[in-house]
Amino acid sequence: MANAIFEVPIAVNEPVKSYAPDSEETKLQKAALKNLKANPVEIPMYIGGKEVTTGNLQSIHPPHEHGFTLGQYHYGEANHVEAAIEAALAAKPAWENMPWQDRAAIFLKAAELLAGPYRPILNGAAMLCQSKNAYQAEIDAACELIDFWRFNVEFMNEIYTEQPQSAAGVWNRTEYRPLEGFCFAISPFNFTAIAGNLCTSMAMMGNTVVWKCANSTVYSAHFIMQLLKQAGLPDGVINLIYVDGPVAGDIIFKHPQFAGLHFTGSTGVFNHLWKTIGNNISNYKSYPRIVGETGGKDFVVAHPSANPTVTAVALARGAFEYQGQKCSAASRAYIPSNIWEAVKEKLLTDVASFKMGTTEDFSNFINAVIDETAFDKIAAYIEQAKNDDHVDILCGGNCDKSKGYFIEPTIIVAKDPKYTTMCEEIFGPVLTVYVYDENDFENTLDIVNETSPYALTGSIIATDRQAILLAQHKLKHAAGNFYINDKPTGAVVGQQPFGGARASGTNDKAGSKLNLLRWVSAQTIKETFNPPTDYRYPFLGED
Repeated sequence: MANAIFEVPIAVNEPVKSYAPDSEETKLQKAALKNLKANPVEIPMYIGGKEVTTGNLQSIHPPHEHGFTLGQYHYGEANHVEAAIEAALAAKPAWENMPWQDRAAIFLKAAELLAGPYRPILNGAAMLCQSKNAYQAEIDAACELIDFWRFNVEFMNEIYTEQPQSAAGVWNRTEYRPLEGFCFAISPFNFTAIAGNLCTSMAMMGNTVVWKCANSTVYSAHFIMQLLKQAGLPDGVINLIYVDGPVAGDIIFKHPQFAGLHFTGSTGVFNHLWKTIGNNISNYKSYPRIVGETGGKDFVVAHPSANPTVTAVALARGAFEYQGQKCSAASRAYIPSNIWEAVKEKLLTDVASFKMGTTEDFSNFINAVIDETAFDKIAAYIEQAKNDDHVDILCGGNCDKSKGYFIEPTIIVAKDPKYTTMCEEIFGPVLTVYVYDENDFENTLDIVNETSPYALTGSIIATDRQAILLAQHKLKHAAGNFYINDKPTGAVVGQQPFGGARASGTNDKAGSKLNLLRWVSAQTIKETFNPPTDYRYPFLGED
């Protein structure tokens, strides 16, 4: 029996490896890629600690090489959703009663496994099934997920140590209970770290979870589950299923023990899920917690005092890293007329130097978009722009899906700040620029604030401090993560807690203890050491 108050290891961000030519990490990563491609896998669902197969096999193909098969996975049905719920509920009593430090130890061990032997494996999975180059995989599948596990343990400890004051003769305490019932995690295709965090942040606080990942990331999710099992995660704490979304939702959101949803995906889907939960609210034992990070139409605003080179690099990286498939990617830019020519020259030079191709060639900056559905949607926006007199295609515009889903980085210059591609989320390598009159900065900030329903990320680039202050004031509600003289991507766990408001989600800030607080239900305990023995108060003593 533990009889000490424990201090957890101080969380430190995992150093990002460079993957420079001939570096040790590059050699290890290339060997891992070769091994993964040489050994196709047959991936089961993980329900109650068992590897569940169905015989309904779906193939896994790299987006940049869709003729190659990485493996197959077993697709599930309604009965597998029900089994996952049963497994989560069965595992809950032992898991929620496990001492918190033992739960913490499992995820700290998982972080060490990922920092060590699993690093090239999970990075390789992200490179192959999500078409991330080595550096994008490193900052996501390795470093950010390691950071989530280490920092979440520290945040958990901070939450548990927050206790109320006590008056004389009384001891007040707060117990941070897990939610009553089971939780549901729905993860997206674009970030392995998000997938790993959505389910484990809930589990860390004593909850048991049904996890549905995007079909395009089953390959990465499989290796996360293997890692967690090796770290000692008990059977049934996290149950990974591959099923059709409506099939899962129909069962989960009608279940009386549904306790919480942790979601990252599209705004439209999140709105539908919220409405479904609302329609079923009378069925639930408790009011479910709903946490969602959804879409974005993220902006870069340059002031007339902005450095053109800084502006161009922020756009090149912010718009085109990981093919613009980040909910934080720079998608619309507002550039003043006095620096536009200099920004354009630098930006076009940089984009022209991008190499595009497979992730196994480490010299490629641009890889493929995730699948054919995404390819067709992005290509349609580009084709519309080509045929529209209101815009000019500055560069790019070519698309080819014969061997992989490749779309050239495309820059559109719009004459109208409310043009379609300035307003709608595209989720691809498309940047739209509006060049504004250098004397109209303040009005341009109003346009930025009013153009999009989203409010995820944005940045101001300026050397004039008054301009920065004005932008911060006018764009206060336009971005949950606001950047000054930087691109609007790259939030780091423990440094820039991530999330947006408006149509971008509930802003519960992954990478901070604010998110973990959503997965506990506080109980206040008052213990009186000298309880009264007479009901009469002193004021009753008057004759």
